[in-house]
Amino acid sequence: MKDLIVDFSEFDENRPIFSRQEIEQLIPHRFELSLLDGVLFEDLEGGRCVGYCDVTDDAFWVRGHFPNLPLMPGVLICETAAQLCSFFASRSHLIDFKVIALGGLDEVRFRAPVRPGDRLVTMLRREKVRPNVMIVGNFQCFVRQQLACEGTLRGVVLNQE
Repeated sequence: MKDLIVDFSEFDENRPIFSRQEIEQLIPHRFELSLLDGVLFEDLEGGRCVGYCDVTDDAFWVRGHFPNLPLMPGVLICETAAQLCSFFASRSHLIDFKVIALGGLDEVRFRAPVRPGDRLVTMLRREKVRPNVMIVGNFQCFVRQQLACEGTLRGVVLNQE
């Protein structure tokens, strides 16, 4: 495995530093697509952040993806990373706009399944920023400290006109 973006010893999975309610003050995602349940670590200067999603038995996708073998869709795993990126960009004051959309994904690899009952821990490292235009970050997602997904994402400012 590649080097960890944040070592697990740098945060406590049971002590969020931001709650879902605090996250929702900074990013617009709501209802079924509000995927971040908490933030566990942030290093604004170093450009790193860790958040999590508790995958529940009643998530909207469980019944159909797949019947009798529910697996969190890869697109939702990547969306969780994108929401963490949006939160980080807002906290870092890198982007002044309210909505940052997923602008692209590169080199995404799925390494292990994510199932109901799992906690998906997502780590993000800022790689490049064009203020008020775009942020690029690498991400790693883990279940029980096992790499489940990794890749690079681009968040772009969405013109709200």
